[in-house]
Amino acid sequence: MQPFTGSFTQQEALDDEAILAATEVLRSGRLHRYNTVADELSQASQLEQAFAAYQGSRYCLACASGGYAMAIALRAAGLQQGEAVLTNGFTLAPVPGAITAAGGKPLLVEITEDMVIDLADLERKALESQARFLLLSNMRGHLADMDHLSEIVRKHGLILIEDCAHTMGAAWNGIKSGNFGLAGCFSTQTYKHLNSGEGGLLTSDDPEFMARAIILSGSYMLYERHGAAPPPQVFEQVRLETPNMSGRMDNLRAAILLPQLARLDESIERWNQRYREVEQGLAGVYGLLLRHRPDQESFVGSSIQFRLPGIDAAAARTFVADAKALGVELKWFGNDDPVGFTSNHHSWRYVEAQPLPGTDRVLAGLFDMRLPLTFSLEDCRHVAAIIAHCAAPWAMAQAS
Repeated sequence: MQPFTGSFTQQEALDDEAILAATEVLRSGRLHRYNTVADELSQASQLEQAFAAYQGSRYCLACASGGYAMAIALRAAGLQQGEAVLTNGFTLAPVPGAITAAGGKPLLVEITEDMVIDLADLERKALESQARFLLLSNMRGHLADMDHLSEIVRKHGLILIEDCAHTMGAAWNGIKSGNFGLAGCFSTQTYKHLNSGEGGLLTSDDPEFMARAIILSGSYMLYERHGAAPPPQVFEQVRLETPNMSGRMDNLRAAILLPQLARLDESIERWNQRYREVEQGLAGVYGLLLRHRPDQESFVGSSIQFRLPGIDAAAARTFVADAKALGVELKWFGNDDPVGFTSNHHSWRYVEAQPLPGTDRVLAGLFDMRLPLTFSLEDCRHVAAIIAHCAAPWAMAQAS
């Protein structure tokens, strides 16, 4: 088998439009979002307007990271110290980290074999705990049945905040991810759908919530300079009651995001082409399971996940090592030791240990791979062939 020589961490270069926008900000010296002249709208404010329009939201806040967006969303929504926050047992560490940073206690909910939150377990734990908050992680770009989830949210009076780090541009029945509850939290970290190195976006239709979030982000009394903010009168009381917890986005990052946002739908189409190539290449591997995508879901295939149910830890490590030897970088979510960006709930020692047998069973055989746009379609076919080749010994053992 010919090794793959591409890089799983190499993103597309920023184009000339983004580079020019960055250069103009650098030449101005006015990188801080509030360093404006007269009635000028800063790049950060322009980004807020543009993303609110893309998302179909009334308000948008540009901030330092997706994790920061989640933490201040919880605070702006009224989370109290020590209060329980329901969230998926399968997510990445910034989600329980944001809950903890905001003073909450993560209450972990099981996931299904389709890698989404288990709605029966969610309803049971919402009823038992009387929790007020659900921080829903649309982990790895997978949407739950959002109609059913919305019914549970209404029934139990939950305050829903969506982590949309992997679902920017995705939708359920035509409604964009992030628009199902109080707020949507997005990331513009390098490996997400828009790339500013680090960065985050928070959207909502609730004026008082967004006013609190803007003050929390570190607006001082300059909230009127925001591009997609509630009117000044909404801030009159909020500005005196809300602490400044500086986490603003700067104009340099906003400037390079604006041209990328204008092409986001085109990028989504290209990601999905790559996803389909890998999906097709893996479809015939005995015992390998890919996620079933419901018709209601419009997704963004910037990564792909598959399961080898029943694989043991030793075989999983061998499979990952064999793929790496041929140039393919897989992440295994069954590893209780965190590796790079990948971890599971057993390694979050700041979270109270909670039994999640269903989630553990899924994670034990769950593998994950990035699909950067720097891959050609032929690259994707090559990568899929390597995965199939490395899975063959396990598949043969299963078949026998």
